[in-house]
Amino acid sequence: MLFLCVLNLKFFSHKFTKNTQVAKFTLFAFLLLLMSSFHKSKHPFYVSVVELNYKQKEQTLQVSVKLFSNDLEDALQRTSKKNIDLLHPKHQAENDSVLLHYISKRLAIQVNSKKQLLNFIGYEKEEEAIWTYLEIKNCAVPKNIRVDTHLLYDYLPQQINIVHADINGTKKSSKVTNPEYHIEFIF
Repeated sequence: MLFLCVLNLKFFSHKFTKNTQVAKFTLFAFLLLLMSSFHKSKHPFYVSVVELNYKQKEQTLQVSVKLFSNDLEDALQRTSKKNIDLLHPKHQAENDSVLLHYISKRLAIQVNSKKQLLNFIGYEKEEEAIWTYLEIKNCAVPKNIRVDTHLLYDYLPQQINIVHADINGTKKSSKVTNPEYHIEFIF
């Protein structure tokens, strides 16, 4: 589509005048304006995903958290007052510590009405997002799960958090939008 616009502009500029400076400047200014309208410094929506997957054999609830990397890095820098680069870490152990601290303060999980301890596994980059992996060990088979998520709420007022749970083949999903934070699943 952009190619057709450029062709039409070239045709129009040729008809308007024969390669005068005014026509070239007008064409250049219009193209610059058009190209800048396609570039956005931020993405238009703010969503995180929390996935819960129960492994009965290991008695472990696996927790995966997906956040846009630029939003997460900004939030970590604001809360820790440190320069955090998750994509190209110079101090991996420090990044891990800051990330776990941030998530632990903003994500709480109760299984069968008991608050659970999140154990940090690590994180990885996926395109423009960061997946953080945690687990809850020695976890009884979940009959109910309560998730309180404030992920990025202190940083992005329009944040939406989606939670998926897969417990013994039963899948459920729900979402909360800032300032809501509480999700409960019954299995």
